[in-house]
Amino acid sequence: DTLWDLAIAEVEKRENPGDDDVKPGEVWEKSILFMGNKSGGKTTIILRCLEREESPKPTLALEYTFGRRARRHNTPKDVAHFWELGGGTSLMELIRIPITSHNIRSFAVVLVLDLSKPNELWTTMESLLQVTRNHVNKILSKLEKTNPEVAGEIKQRMWNDLQRDHPDSALVDPFPIPLVIIGSKYDIFHEFDSEMRKIISKTLRFVSHYYGASLVFTSKSEALLLKARALINHLAFGYDKSKSVSVDPSKPLFIPAGLDSMSQIGPPPASDSDLGKMRANTPLELWKKVFEKTFPPKSFCDLQDTKDPAQDSQYAEYEIDVMRAQKNQELEQYKRNASKSWKEMDFDSD
Repeated sequence: DTLWDLAIAEVEKRENPGDDDVKPGEVWEKSILFMGNKSGGKTTIILRCLEREESPKPTLALEYTFGRRARRHNTPKDVAHFWELGGGTSLMELIRIPITSHNIRSFAVVLVLDLSKPNELWTTMESLLQVTRNHVNKILSKLEKTNPEVAGEIKQRMWNDLQRDHPDSALVDPFPIPLVIIGSKYDIFHEFDSEMRKIISKTLRFVSHYYGASLVFTSKSEALLLKARALINHLAFGYDKSKSVSVDPSKPLFIPAGLDSMSQIGPPPASDSDLGKMRANTPLELWKKVFEKTFPPKSFCDLQDTKDPAQDSQYAEYEIDVMRAQKNQELEQYKRNASKSWKEMDFDSD
């Protein structure tokens, strides 16, 4: 190898920690799970990342697609697996399907939060991240027994984006796998009252920094989609990580992981008297109470996707629908017969 080749290899090693075992000429595979608010724009973001000119369709349950990119000219194309969880928080149990002990080293999560629905924001975020974290921790617990080196590597990588001497090291709790938080529908959010925007922006900055995640606001705007795409391509294909930062609450936020701080974010947006009345065991819990005071959450049931896919015209199939209708009639008949026989039963008064 020439000196230039060695220099390129060293830069790639620094930009992609954990991929040391991928040799030149070999193909690496990454996996990303997209989850978040129902109709929050996840499919649109995926299609844009893959440069596909398609109209987004509603996601049913858990959907899969993939993309391929070459790191350099005349090299094999790397593969990125894109999983998308539909239904908001109603199908969280499906998270365990794409994330396994076999791909955990190369897995990342993209959480898409609809900025136009602040009353759903915290509940959606908390529910999805908690279920994902619990599942990943179970995998890591098993790996500590079967492959402690890999488990140790993953836990060490959690802190890679935070400098060793960062003043917030003792105040944060990094997510166990790489995480990007995308605030979608910025065009609608931008029309909100400035104080509302400030509370939402500061809260998401805190949450992202607390979890060691990158944060970006986006919309259908090409310029904003490109910023989100840059973060996702870094996870999916190892592209260079952007070092630019935008923290102005009057503009779309863009903060790569590790480039924010508690001192820059400031305290929760509440008066000292209100903060003094709030009982919280952790900084995250305190921010939650402050946020939900302004944006009372919808109940968990309200966030469930109750629409029956079988009634959706886009999934219509004549033969299956006829058979389903017949089965529904048989079920109704069974219910009537069962109800009739139940009423006719003679119970012993003793």
